[in-house]
Amino acid sequence: MKFAIVAAAFGVLWAGTQEDAFIGARGRYWAFQKVVRPAAPADGNPIDAFIVQELRPKQLEPSKPLDRAQLLRRVTYDLTGLPPTPAEVASFLKDTSRDAYEKVVDRLLASPHYGERWASKWLDVVRYADTNGFELDQDRPHAWRYRDYVIRCFNQNKPYDRFVKEQIAGDEMFPSDHEALIATGYLRAGSEHVVAGNIDPEESRQEVLTEIATNVGQTFLGMTINCARCHNHKFDPILQADFYSLQAIFAGAKGKEVEIASAAEKAAWEAEEKAYKERLTPITNALKALAKPYEEQIQEERKRLLDPKLLEAFNIPKEKRTGAQKTLGEDAATQLKPTWDEVVAVMPAAVKAQRAELRKKLHEVEATAPDPLPAAYSFVNTGEAAPSFVLRLGDPHARLQPVDAAVPYVIKAAYKIPQSAEGRRTALANWLASPENPLAARVMVNRIWQFRMGEGLVRTPNDFGTMGDKPESHALLDWLAAEFMEGGWSVKAMDRLIVTSSTYKQSSSPDEAKAKIDPQNRTFWRMNRKRFDAEMVRDAGLAVSGTLNPQTGGRPVKIPIEPEVYDLIFTEYERDGLWPVNPDRSVQNRRGIYLYNKRSVRLPLFTAFDQPDAITSCPVRPVSTHALQALSLFNSSFMQEVSQAFAARLEKSCGKNRSCQIDSAWMLALSRRPRGEEITLAQTFFKSGGTLPDFCLALFNRNEFLYVP
Repeated sequence: MKFAIVAAAFGVLWAGTQEDAFIGARGRYWAFQKVVRPAAPADGNPIDAFIVQELRPKQLEPSKPLDRAQLLRRVTYDLTGLPPTPAEVASFLKDTSRDAYEKVVDRLLASPHYGERWASKWLDVVRYADTNGFELDQDRPHAWRYRDYVIRCFNQNKPYDRFVKEQIAGDEMFPSDHEALIATGYLRAGSEHVVAGNIDPEESRQEVLTEIATNVGQTFLGMTINCARCHNHKFDPILQADFYSLQAIFAGAKGKEVEIASAAEKAAWEAEEKAYKERLTPITNALKALAKPYEEQIQEERKRLLDPKLLEAFNIPKEKRTGAQKTLGEDAATQLKPTWDEVVAVMPAAVKAQRAELRKKLHEVEATAPDPLPAAYSFVNTGEAAPSFVLRLGDPHARLQPVDAAVPYVIKAAYKIPQSAEGRRTALANWLASPENPLAARVMVNRIWQFRMGEGLVRTPNDFGTMGDKPESHALLDWLAAEFMEGGWSVKAMDRLIVTSSTYKQSSSPDEAKAKIDPQNRTFWRMNRKRFDAEMVRDAGLAVSGTLNPQTGGRPVKIPIEPEVYDLIFTEYERDGLWPVNPDRSVQNRRGIYLYNKRSVRLPLFTAFDQPDAITSCPVRPVSTHALQALSLFNSSFMQEVSQAFAARLEKSCGKNRSCQIDSAWMLALSRRPRGEEITLAQTFFKSGGTLPDFCLALFNRNEFLYVP
């Protein structure tokens, strides 16, 4: 009775009739109804038929097709995130067969870069990073395997329903599959508050469960279920009990690094680790020996000021101390022990120089450390599940009524989650990836559409609720969702269907008359023009300059950062060696998706071009326009370097032939030949003393370079 009174005061409902009363008409909202496949309006690509069906009542017509060279540029960037080569452009333009474009699409879908491009989108949604976040922002040395798992899944065209199941319950459903175990890293992709000091275990656990429930709700259901953490949802038919029931599904599991190394890998690692320590130990011993007399000097000075009781306990051998003396002795040791900077401060200049040289050697040896033994950054069962409760205002110390593990009431129908400790996540995964779930397929096909067309049919991809966007064409969305499920949940098949449609092939050119009727292009009467993502700016620069390293997979790569960015790295210890960089430039020139992603340290070029912070889910990247972007493109060390490399590439292929250099530069950077007036401008630039690297830099700063046509 007490629970009922308190719960009612905070708007919590749980009895069946009360739930139904709260949900009411909102439960009949279109997004919560089962997907029913509508009939396609005509023959040909059904997408075009549905789009024309929406255009004609508004007296609109599709825009003219994009020219072939620019269409190749569009689809190549869209499917791989990289530019087409001049040879690929020439080959496509020469191919007059009816299926020339379809052959290009199939080649791009088979490219290993397809999975990299898709993974960049997926990792934005799930908030992936290589560190925990918060003040310490510690490394996650095995998290990158989840990133590589995502890339492989899209490249292999793993059915989306299997993809969902592995991420939610891979350890339960496929217990002998290391790949499925790695997939559960999805449940740990968000920030985690790991600190060195005192923590409240219940608060920490609640933070983790909140992260997971929020992530699952947004990623797979397109629901803002996190808005029901403190009270029933203000707009959607989501009960506060729904939020905690969803959390309860994960209450019997926790994050864990599970070793997946083979016997051979262990043996090789042990040999490498032994050799590494043999290289490292002499240096660390030398540093300790160098510091020892100065540490002792400081300790002796502090002993004279120490409380006599503490000093007396400290002088007693540890094994002979009483309980009280142990406490006093430990307190004394803490007060007597100097920090590293206090020790360095009393060293003579010559000793400091010797120490600095040893620290340099230390970091050189540390750079040769063997990689950690392979482990899965996973989420696995503990064998027991603590009871779950609705929490007043989300406070783990203010429990209201208990809740069972369950999916949201408005869409669960008669679906039941088992209450045993194991099997809960399996049940959730099966429900998420089921045709009976009205949201999972709709949400994913909307993400695919948004990724290719620039805007979703629902323009709030993480919010299919009543306050989210409504699709202009419910019929097209539901047809795509039904086709997706009936076609084996194939992402590549949906991609192919979209990019081979006439709707996708339209020009992105504006039209004032059409814009007056549909200024937001809700009916897709033209293609949306898309600016490069932050990583695409860098990847395209490297590709055009001929310096891109196409290697796939592996541990994240640190690249050189500016001193002011380095200063943002938090540490309680010495500030040297915090950002070790591989001196091999080819390693540094890998694609942006493989760069080390530290939540608290953002790369300036990526920040300028709107890379997400990996703190909250980013279903659609914002596109800002500000002065720092132009400054970065002109003045950053990276853009200067790729411009120099681009110039060197042109000189290697063309020698001193200016006409060849100009023609090749346009083909490499813009996938077309220069127009007459552009040739004249380029020649005038060179005649006035302009240099080839500056010419290349100017091409990199063209809008045409930075936008997918």
